[in-house]
Amino acid sequence: MAVEQAARCAAGHPGLRAVTVDATPYHDAGGSDAEELGCSIATGVAYLRALTAPRPGGAGLSVPEALAQIDFRYAATADQFLTVAKLRAARRLWARVAEACGAPGDGGQRQHAVTSSAMMTARDPWVNMLRTTVACFAAGVGGAGAVTVQPFDACLGLPDDFARRIARNTQTLLLEEAHVGRVADPAGGSWYAESLTAGLAEAAWAWFQEIERAGGMAAALASGLVQARLAATAARRAQDVGHRRAPITGVSEFADPAEKPVVRRPGTGLAAWGEDGGLPLVRPAAPFEELRDRADAIAAETGARPLVFLATIGPVAAHTARASFAANLFQAGGLATTTAGATTDPAEIAAAYARSGARVACLCSADKLYAEHAAPVAAALREAGAARVWLAGRGEYEGVDGTLYAGCDALAVLRATFADIEKADIEKEVTR
Repeated sequence: MAVEQAARCAAGHPGLRAVTVDATPYHDAGGSDAEELGCSIATGVAYLRALTAPRPGGAGLSVPEALAQIDFRYAATADQFLTVAKLRAARRLWARVAEACGAPGDGGQRQHAVTSSAMMTARDPWVNMLRTTVACFAAGVGGAGAVTVQPFDACLGLPDDFARRIARNTQTLLLEEAHVGRVADPAGGSWYAESLTAGLAEAAWAWFQEIERAGGMAAALASGLVQARLAATAARRAQDVGHRRAPITGVSEFADPAEKPVVRRPGTGLAAWGEDGGLPLVRPAAPFEELRDRADAIAAETGARPLVFLATIGPVAAHTARASFAANLFQAGGLATTTAGATTDPAEIAAAYARSGARVACLCSADKLYAEHAAPVAAALREAGAARVWLAGRGEYEGVDGTLYAGCDALAVLRATFADIEKADIEKEVTR
């Protein structure tokens, strides 16, 4: 069908393009920027072959005519420099394809940028307005000819009127107030932007060549090569998010457990993405959001949010930093926290723990105080019924089950804490 439409457009509708190479599914399935670019170029070359093939199987177009029929669509993310470099690298790559096909003067790539679906969050979705604004800015600076800004609530269902209006007005504000469209290539000449562009283009070209060696895009998809590569990248990204090396504001960092979920009418938008059996939509925020849903369900059923007791040891100055770190981590899973106050007395901390009704505790203090107090406080908490005792920091101490620190597996910590809380609650019910 696309081949027939391209032939008709080339023959009787100058300026109208019939084919769009949509690279956003590769991005949304977890692919890196270089992989998104490589897949787009491989797909574009596949279309180019079909359009220049003789009839009846092909469109019978010349290379310049075929190039004039192809548009490209890319994802724009809140990583503004990578988005700028990606769009610039895409034009460089497609120009190289045109040159290799004998039409060096016809390799201008027309680009449509769409704000990333994968970067959207269902929790604290208001932050999505900031993400899409940065992405839209980057798309304009990167040279996209057209930009679509998705509503901030797109992954929740049908966007409401306010979300659609803000999405429509974002690029207008950037054009009228930031004057993004006044300069053809604002990043041109910047060493960082040029270096990043060149690196992305080189990596994308290598991936494109690998796809070509596999027989082209259709063969690479049929063999699972593309899916495996995207899944591997998505898994690495999930590790970074799960360990909070790639923080997501409002979700893995600075979450509000008491936040009321934003509800939208069911629709066929991002919430239903991938249900047709195609490439999946991989949202890095989803694992944390699932835990938040779990905590909300417990709170709705019991009337109280799952609680973690922070056994703060010593004066405020000694324990505040690690208590804040631990609270931030637990709240990313929807868990509430309460503290023991400024004390070093194990009996006093254990009594505060018993009054709190928590099932899990976390020691929070400075390393010097841990050396003296961690073991006796942990023992007192165990005696008071703690199912698990965490420690904010590093090191091994008697009675401590695990440690929390920058770069630890936050998702594993949260899942273990949920399991302990739910097990303790079941045991409590059984003994009644």
